[in-house]
Amino acid sequence: MQMNTPPPSTIRLTRRGRVALIATGAVVAATAVAVPLLSMGNEDAPPTSLVIPEGWRSGQVYAAVDKALRVPAGTTKKSLVKAALKLPNDARGNPEGYLFPATYPLGEKTTPESLLTFMVTTANKKFNGAPIAAGAQRNAMNVYQAVTIASIVQAEAATKADMGKVARVVFNRLERGMPLQMDSTINYALNRSTLSTSQADTRINSPYNSYQRMGLPPTPIANPGEEAMRVAINPPPGDWLYFVTVKPGDTRFTASYEEHQRNVAEFNRNHRGASPTAGDSATAASTAAASTAVAPTAVPPSATAPTAASPTR
Repeated sequence: MQMNTPPPSTIRLTRRGRVALIATGAVVAATAVAVPLLSMGNEDAPPTSLVIPEGWRSGQVYAAVDKALRVPAGTTKKSLVKAALKLPNDARGNPEGYLFPATYPLGEKTTPESLLTFMVTTANKKFNGAPIAAGAQRNAMNVYQAVTIASIVQAEAATKADMGKVARVVFNRLERGMPLQMDSTINYALNRSTLSTSQADTRINSPYNSYQRMGLPPTPIANPGEEAMRVAINPPPGDWLYFVTVKPGDTRFTASYEEHQRNVAEFNRNHRGASPTAGDSATAASTAAASTAVAPTAVPPSATAPTAASPTR
């Protein structure tokens, strides 16, 4: 179905809401992070493979490659210039989103440059094939935009079952010209992973501040997997505009602002024991997903102020 989506420079999204993300999805991610380097033989032997989990940011990938190849910290990031990665023009040399999550073999001749090239080549094969490319075009996007949306879905959805709904919220907000207002983009700007977003956070000066800036962030905010890419170009039908993870395993999607406010109120009751940051209220964002203890007060989608009614989760 053709989406009346604005061109790349004006494409619009919504906001995030991720609470179960950490309660459930983050547990899985943490497990993956705990065992990214698989080695054979004794502990002194070099690892024979490197696992890149879905949703890792480029900084995490660089650090893992440094560790796996036993090179000084920062070596992999510095090697980007030498690697001459084949990235889309829109990426402007930033491989975020194209360090494809997979298990990569390591050998004596493996270098940071060769490993990064392998990851980007894998991403290009996955993303530039007919299904993804055609799906992006069908939705009036280019592939890079689809990867950006997929990265947000990957960061926002606590479970694979929620991924499609998060993607649909994104598309619905795009069509309505509503701001993204996703906590995941602010977390990316601040180089952190947290469930709490304060009102001060929503006022930071960053192109990744989807409370203050309209449209998609300038780059992906993580490296998405295949399922996130699939729903980013083919989200299920639905009229959802908001979502909030009321408690682990209970993420509620709705098109009704009033219903969403009730869900947010329930979320707040469940997290009333959390200590809000000084100077911030403990109201959860009312956009689509609510962060943990601290989030901006929700306002109707027609308002211009940051809403807590975005798809935070």
